[in-house]
Amino acid sequence: MRSTILRAGIALLVLTGCSTVYYSVWEKLGYEKRDLLRSNVEGVREDQEEVGEQFESTLEEIKAIYGLEGGDLEKQYDRFKGEYDRSVAKAEALRERIAKVEEVASDLFTEWAGELEMISDPGLRQRSREQLAATKTRYQRLSSALARTEAGLDPVLQRFQDQVLFLKHNLNAQAVGGLESEVRSIESEVDDLIADLRDSIRQADDFIQGLPE
Repeated sequence: MRSTILRAGIALLVLTGCSTVYYSVWEKLGYEKRDLLRSNVEGVREDQEEVGEQFESTLEEIKAIYGLEGGDLEKQYDRFKGEYDRSVAKAEALRERIAKVEEVASDLFTEWAGELEMISDPGLRQRSREQLAATKTRYQRLSSALARTEAGLDPVLQRFQDQVLFLKHNLNAQAVGGLESEVRSIESEVDDLIADLRDSIRQADDFIQGLPE
């Protein structure tokens, strides 16, 4: 329930256009930046899983087109185009989620560092400083993995788009039959992206587990 409420409230940041208002509202409800970061990381993990599944589904539609023998190319093209459009939408949602993760993480670490000097006990202050450093280290691994994932989206989407446009202009068996080698190349790029997604998901799991409750 708590996770659901947090995710539902993420849109508030977009609606208000002001992070101060966003954080203030959540703090009044008992949720700190740490809670919001955890929720966003959980969300980015799910978004990455959905992107992986969607890109694989789009690839399967391409393979189905080039595997047709006298089938209905027009109908198969429409299915492929639909999968491509969903891939674009999923990728955009992932980009937006990554941006939210980066923003909340930056705000959390800035607040945490600023509050260290407010701790009068030297021992507690040092422990908090060490915890901040460890959290930032884990986050940097996650951030790097997310950056690799995000960088891998556009090249694959471009390959998908190339196929969509070519097939739109050349929807005949002869043209389709001459591009089977393209499928293997695209499949390799999708496989690389899926590997990056899986690594990023592992980093998200590690980061979530390391966050204090």
